[in-house]
Amino acid sequence: MVKSAAPKHSHFDTIQGRRRALNIINWVLLAAGSLLVLSPLWWMIITSVKTMQEVMTYPPTLWPDSWNWSNYIRTWEAAPFDLYTINTLTITILVVIGNVFVNSFIAYGFAKVPFKGRNALFAVVLSTMMIPGFVTLIPQYVLFAKLQWLNTYFPLVVPAFFGSAFNIFLLRQFYMTIPDELIEAAKMEGASHFWIWWKIGLPLTKPALATVAIFSFNGAWNDFLGPLLYVNDENLYTLQLGLQVFKGQMSTQWNYLMAGSLLVLLPVILLFFFFQKYFIQGINLQSGGK
Repeated sequence: MVKSAAPKHSHFDTIQGRRRALNIINWVLLAAGSLLVLSPLWWMIITSVKTMQEVMTYPPTLWPDSWNWSNYIRTWEAAPFDLYTINTLTITILVVIGNVFVNSFIAYGFAKVPFKGRNALFAVVLSTMMIPGFVTLIPQYVLFAKLQWLNTYFPLVVPAFFGSAFNIFLLRQFYMTIPDELIEAAKMEGASHFWIWWKIGLPLTKPALATVAIFSFNGAWNDFLGPLLYVNDENLYTLQLGLQVFKGQMSTQWNYLMAGSLLVLLPVILLFFFFQKYFIQGINLQSGGK
């Protein structure tokens, strides 16, 4: 009786089967994680289109009885959100400009301009990251009050033009990847450090600049504590302060508050969506890739 030959690729098929099983497990875990992360956003969406009666229903429902898209129109008309949008954009644009250009210029100096005590000064700059922001709230408030900057945008905008330790560190790491030979060649042609930074440094650090711009936009756009401390005039309110109109002493209009929050969140989502390529490249600085 002739014995049947063993399958030639049994070992290979076993390995492939294990890989497929691991891939399936990974996809299932990723899908479960995505659902977990997106669940708060979904809760905001369904709450924004419910009536207050549905919102207060217990147990809560994961699907509204009717989609009241008119809540968004009523939300926008409940307060001068067009004015608040202009105010927020004004602050955000100025903060982004300050953070991108000032931090980039400082980072270039730490990376490519040799001077005595450069590393020690850079260490001092980095050490400021260990100071909690809340520790400096009262001193900053007293300073801005003495400068008569309260109820203006100066306390929200001016600090962006004095550098940020994190952004300086991020951009410096990127500038360190630029060959020194390129800088020396430009200096031999008579170029100043400012010209080198403007014509060579900025174009070569677009991914890092995009990362700083995204972080700055997100921070300034979503800033609530700063405007709450320094702005009292309703005509100077930002979107974050404007959302308080839906929060009363006795009750909160959760459907309108969620609708307004989604409208405020939309620009940030779009920004990350369209610039995620540069964002990922800028974060991945340790590999030296651009």
